[in-house]
Amino acid sequence: MATTTSEEPAQQATLAIDGMTCASCAVRIERRLNRLDGVSASVNFASEQAAISFDPAQASVGTLIRAVESAGYHASLPDGLARHSAGGRDLRPRLFAAFPLSVALVLITWIPGLHFAGWRWLALALATPVVAYSGWPFHRAAATGATHLAASMDTLVSIGTLAAFSWSVVVLLTGLHEAVYFDAAALITTFILLGRYFEVSAKRRSADSIRQLLELGAKQARVLRDGEEVLVDTGQLEVGELFIARPGEKLATDGVVEAGSSALDVSLLTGEPLPVEVSPGDHVTGATINLTGRLVVRATHVGSDTALAQIARLVGEAQSGKAPVQRLADRVSAVFVPFVIIVSLLTLTGWLAAGATVAAAFTAAVAVIVVACPCALGLATPMALMAGAGRGAQLGILIGSPEVLERTRQATTIVLDKTGTLTEGRMAVSCVLAAPGEPETDVLRLAGAAEDASEHPLAQAIAQHARATLGALPTAERFESVAGGGVKAVVDGHTVLVGRRGFLADLGVRAPAALTVRLQELEQDANSVVMVAWDGSARGLIAASDRLKPTSREAVSELKALGLEPVMLTGDNEHAAAAVASQAGISRVLAGVLPDQKAAEVARLQRHGELVAMAGDGINDAPALAQADLGLALGTGADIAMQVADVTLVSGDLRAVADAIRLSRRTLATIKGNLFWAFAYNVAAIPLASAGVLSPVAAAAAMSLSSVFVVSNSLRLRRFQPKRASLG
Repeated sequence: MATTTSEEPAQQATLAIDGMTCASCAVRIERRLNRLDGVSASVNFASEQAAISFDPAQASVGTLIRAVESAGYHASLPDGLARHSAGGRDLRPRLFAAFPLSVALVLITWIPGLHFAGWRWLALALATPVVAYSGWPFHRAAATGATHLAASMDTLVSIGTLAAFSWSVVVLLTGLHEAVYFDAAALITTFILLGRYFEVSAKRRSADSIRQLLELGAKQARVLRDGEEVLVDTGQLEVGELFIARPGEKLATDGVVEAGSSALDVSLLTGEPLPVEVSPGDHVTGATINLTGRLVVRATHVGSDTALAQIARLVGEAQSGKAPVQRLADRVSAVFVPFVIIVSLLTLTGWLAAGATVAAAFTAAVAVIVVACPCALGLATPMALMAGAGRGAQLGILIGSPEVLERTRQATTIVLDKTGTLTEGRMAVSCVLAAPGEPETDVLRLAGAAEDASEHPLAQAIAQHARATLGALPTAERFESVAGGGVKAVVDGHTVLVGRRGFLADLGVRAPAALTVRLQELEQDANSVVMVAWDGSARGLIAASDRLKPTSREAVSELKALGLEPVMLTGDNEHAAAAVASQAGISRVLAGVLPDQKAAEVARLQRHGELVAMAGDGINDAPALAQADLGLALGTGADIAMQVADVTLVSGDLRAVADAIRLSRRTLATIKGNLFWAFAYNVAAIPLASAGVLSPVAAAAAMSLSSVFVVSNSLRLRRFQPKRASLG
């Protein structure tokens, strides 16, 4: 692969590939693309797509398409997922023609009572349309490959059927007293067509996961224009416009609620059956269903920028990628066909040298060619990936790339961010305590005014509580914020400090013993506590708590059952952190970690030999998610966290983390099982065919059944069920 030398950023492209029949086809196209300067490509046989990164200064989409076509295949920009069904429609008439003719041919050939004079001529008449018409896709692909000095599975099928057919014609025309194999030529074609038809149908069912996602979206929107409701197609909706969602309707696109309150059914995207209550200021997602009240929503994302479209894109990327274990299968497939042809010739020569008849030697050689088709090997990984990624999408689990699967098996430790991941992420003031001689209202009023300018969840909770309790707050001046410490501002002429005890101590403020004792008691009860001071003296405490999510303890238990050691990561002090960790069932805590230290803590665990998974949802979690060996972002959090994560969980339920790991491990196990049986089949079948134990007909049936087994084993992933109790 040529390296990219341009300073322009690499562009991404996806091409739909037509004409691939096995993994060796995908390998050939991949190699042809990777020979281009500035191009890195991965071709997936099952999804029939090429995922390409290229330097626009050195290549273009047109260049990529021409490279694919120069290899003997057709490429185009994808226009949906209909090509799978189109492939099925092309195979269907050929299969329907082959099946009755092959049945008639078997009856005539295998029942001695039907061997009337000239029966072989009738057998020729029945076999010819099967080999010529029904088998035409194999012969055409083999011829195309030959013009490019390449061989594929179709090469083996074409050689096997044409050899059996041609031998039989020669015997018939010359009057030789040898067996004819018209039945073998027809049945090989029919069996392989049947297997390929099942494969195409299975691919279509797996690819349906993306189509179904995209079809969830609303088709029309009620837009407010000039004070009136106007019904338009969702494609005409623009960012910033207001649209109406009536009870029972789908939300047209992503947005923020401007007016109204309601409950939303979000199960289509998250897998969660419980409705979510929304009110003005809440973010909502397109395609969710409005259950009760009338909502006025301002559109924030439309078209390809919506959460639904991004989910479909992530699923598509995961399905079209390759797991590391697939590389071995690709290398084997690339050399397998030439190897089989050589083995077939050696079988023919060996039998003749041993004194066998030409018919016996020929039969064994054809059986080797037919039985060795590496179709199951090529389908083993991509079919499992398509099924696993599709099922994950239905459950709100988005696997970023196939490489993630291996890391879910290897992970030893999972770091759980506290706020928003283990807890609900909404702080609420639980206690306001004033020093002797100080009014609590002054403590709350001055602290609320100082914190009002801060974006920190605890600061916002204090400001909201102060405003709700006291009404309007005074304006803070000369506001300063220290990350992980606290805030400083001038309010009503007083220099106000609100923050951690250590932050105030660094600024020369010492707390009375009574306040210090109460602070420690509140922290031991899982409260986050800030000290309030003004004019150089500590005047009071404000405590707030963030409740543990109801499902967090169950989620931690499930993660332990998967062999992962949970570690809670938080900026809280040790006493408060230990209280929350105890409630969640976590014994290992990393407390007092500032936002910019989270990634360093993950790196420290990695240096101690731990393979670290991390679950988080905030902007300040993004560096740690990227640092972790496996990053899992809860979808209730920030976009940047989801962008850097390996797995995105549309649901905010922490139990989805365990479900994601279970699904990933199940998918990886399915891939390895598929590869084992595909390898084992070829290793066992080729010697049996070479020894004459398998006839060409039995070899064709066995080859097709191996592919059907791999496909059906992969489709079992579609029945994967999460353990989330709410889903039953």
